[in-house]
Amino acid sequence: MSGKGAASILPQLFRVGLYKPSQGRLVRQATFIGIAVVTGFGAMTLANGPLGAMQTPVQIGVPLAVWMCCCWFAFRAVNVPKFADFLISVESELEKVVWPGRREVLQATVVVLVTMLFLGVFLSAMDFIWKELFSLIHFIDY
Repeated sequence: MSGKGAASILPQLFRVGLYKPSQGRLVRQATFIGIAVVTGFGAMTLANGPLGAMQTPVQIGVPLAVWMCCCWFAFRAVNVPKFADFLISVESELEKVVWPGRREVLQATVVVLVTMLFLGVFLSAMDFIWKELFSLIHFIDY
């Protein structure tokens, strides 16, 4: 990352205001929640792993501080103008999607399940045939 790009992000991390607060709210909130959940699992792993033998204040305090810093970073990241504009455009594109109806989803699900079942049976049969063939010619012994 060039020095110019890093210099433009640093001031954004310490701002308090929101960038275009009325646009792209759903996608920005989902992005923030996703980052918060992933870093929360990371903080729990930190508490139960490397810090598991430490005293309780350290075992809880350090991962909590790390998680809070990551949440602040995620909150600020979704308000960095370039990233926020990207998320806003993602939401506007999602609004253009024509979602399938219930019947179409059920039909597609049945097709996928039947195909997977057929493929599983076919591959099991091929495995059995090859195993028997290789056993017959003593290539492998079972």
